[in-house]
Amino acid sequence: MGFRIGIDVGGTNTDAVILDQNLSPVAKTKTPTTPDVSTGIYQAMSMVLQQGAVEPSKIKYAMLGTTHCTNAVVERKRLNKVAVIRLGLPATGAIKPLTGWASDLRQAIGNLQFLVKGGHEFDGREIAALEEQRLREIAKEIKGKADSIAIIGVFSPVTNTHELRAAEIMREELGDIPVSLSHEIGSVGLLERENATVLNAALVDVARTTAAGFIAALQREGIDASVYFGQNDGTLMAVDYATRYPILTIACGPTNSIRGASYLAKQKNALVVDVGGTTTDVGVLVNGFPRESSIAVEIGGVRTNFRMPDLISIGLGGGTIVRNERGITVGPDSVGYRITEEAMIFGGKTLTTSDVVTALGLAAMGDAGKVKDLPKETLDQAYGQIVAMTEDVIDRMKTSSEPIPVILVGGGSIILPDQLAGASEVIRPAHYDVANAIGSAIAQVSGQVERVFSIDEMGREGAIQRAKQMAIEEAIKAGADPDSIDIVEIEDVPLAYLPGNATKIRVKAAGNLVV
Repeated sequence: MGFRIGIDVGGTNTDAVILDQNLSPVAKTKTPTTPDVSTGIYQAMSMVLQQGAVEPSKIKYAMLGTTHCTNAVVERKRLNKVAVIRLGLPATGAIKPLTGWASDLRQAIGNLQFLVKGGHEFDGREIAALEEQRLREIAKEIKGKADSIAIIGVFSPVTNTHELRAAEIMREELGDIPVSLSHEIGSVGLLERENATVLNAALVDVARTTAAGFIAALQREGIDASVYFGQNDGTLMAVDYATRYPILTIACGPTNSIRGASYLAKQKNALVVDVGGTTTDVGVLVNGFPRESSIAVEIGGVRTNFRMPDLISIGLGGGTIVRNERGITVGPDSVGYRITEEAMIFGGKTLTTSDVVTALGLAAMGDAGKVKDLPKETLDQAYGQIVAMTEDVIDRMKTSSEPIPVILVGGGSIILPDQLAGASEVIRPAHYDVANAIGSAIAQVSGQVERVFSIDEMGREGAIQRAKQMAIEEAIKAGADPDSIDIVEIEDVPLAYLPGNATKIRVKAAGNLVV
């Protein structure tokens, strides 16, 4: 099987692990995340290899969970210029593409928008015939101005023929230009699906550059490995799939932690509390995978409807600042990766949560002598708030009043106690501090499909079988071994407002890496 290296980029630290053939950690490291992200990745890789636990030539798989795409959207940097082509006239003209986007983000992606005749009704009937000549005119117009194209058809998750034909025309006219199709990315709602597709198209070059840099860094270290990226459902995708759907890497960090927590604690159903240096992310494990959000999610101020993990994040971490001005307050701001310079236990002048737990004798970090004179009352109040904030977010994520297992992971989780209200047990597994990197390294490869099917045409069983087959095909495309694929999730929602006895079916298939 060969060894695996897993790297995960967090807001404060970049973690790296090497796993052996039995998926047991043999080396691990943490290094501060750098502003350009890539430097921190290379440092973490170099440091974990320097431990000498394994020859670089024996590493056969490399997994990366990265914030490159998230940062690019938030910072409005390194984004492709995108031609947005909506197929929907004479309908859908009232609200233009990119409505609601911040002006700086619209400018960053070029603000090229086109409305074309085409698209379908909710029952699959054409709104209008696809205006092919207009598409060819648009291709000539955007040549040299657009780096990638986003094509969005009205109700394309029901009928995708116009999107596929439009993509064909664009490639005939412009050659091998990246094209993002909305039926492959989002669900039925037009504007949110359009937004997700445009963001995906904008991130293509970021993903390509990240992948090329990661592969070059591996080769520099003498590693010839199959490379995979973490995606936001807690599974992996091969490099070519990641560069086609880069938006799926957004929020992969917390899901890596959730999967790593499940693996380390040997729990399939639990709450996972992942405490970093800056934030605490709380998610839910359902059958070993992160629970998905059922509501629209904003990315960089843009409302989207593609799959995202169901998470609550609060400003509580190992570097969170504690103040005593008009009463004790904890956070939400943090010293982040500067903790080793600014926290009192490391000789700094800022009181942090790490100082509080060290002064109380609940953790051993830095020099406890530097915080020995802090008032006991201040420490107790601050610690009480830390625990209360965590218990509140646990309560908000639970779906019933019954206590359930809570798994603590992340380097900052040392600030939390071994008992929490609402938890049937608190589990702090071995290697909890690098659960995110372990989650990226042990993950399976998945494929997911979410489509509207007509039960009148193929019957309910036929529709589910078709969706299963499509999900399996997606998993194989993403890099899964066909013989190892299982269906891990099926959701079937009848749509009473659509004719043809329609139902929306979502299926996820997951399998092991191709060996």
